[in-house]
Amino acid sequence: MNKFLACGVLFMIAILGWLFWPTNAVPILAYHQVGEVDEEIYSVTASQFEEQMKYLKENGYHAISLEDLFNSYTGKTVLPEKPIVITFDDGYADNYLTALPIMEQYGMSATVFVVPSLIGTTDYLSWQQVVYMQERHTEIGSHTMSHVGMNEINAAEQRREAAESKVALERNIGTPIQFFAYPYGQFSPGAQQIVKETGYRGACSGLAGLNDAKTDSYALKRINMPQPKYGLWEFRLRLFRAHLYSKLGL
Repeated sequence: MNKFLACGVLFMIAILGWLFWPTNAVPILAYHQVGEVDEEIYSVTASQFEEQMKYLKENGYHAISLEDLFNSYTGKTVLPEKPIVITFDDGYADNYLTALPIMEQYGMSATVFVVPSLIGTTDYLSWQQVVYMQERHTEIGSHTMSHVGMNEINAAEQRREAAESKVALERNIGTPIQFFAYPYGQFSPGAQQIVKETGYRGACSGLAGLNDAKTDSYALKRINMPQPKYGLWEFRLRLFRAHLYSKLGL
């Protein structure tokens, strides 16, 4: 092996080592439904979800809240090793009936972004279930008042969706609502500013990747968790792809 080839091999080893080396950035998983659901792409079965939670537990991940994450940026909270945030959008009843017991079995907790206008309707959480989830260490966030894309409405409507949902949630569960998730992951600079002015500390977007103190608080990145086609390998690949995005600054 000549010295040029040797240098090339060493360079490739260094690059791969850098890519695979752990970061301090935090993954945020994005789920919707958990249960025996037909062909809905944004749902995973109970057995798939349990397999994923078991994987996280066995591989040293510790579930934290978004509040924990933000408090760590100011030194108020010290995060555990391998922190991860587990989120659910829309507020389906199976988040309480199916997902919560599985998470508790593996020492995990979550943040659930609910839509006040859907609470109590078919397949969605009731107000009592939202309260029960909060009492069992679930962080509650807003997903707008009526689940409308923030890019599909004007500024006044954006403000109303963000503000009214916050007020409704706080009135019914009795605690401050600090975090927001954009329906369909849609957002704009104007929507970000409105969410900030409405009093939220941060907002989850549809952008892929991991999060650290430098990440835009109103464009938090998440790892989408749809119905897997390739089982646990796909789950692991999605985690690793987000790690690569973070490493490469994407």
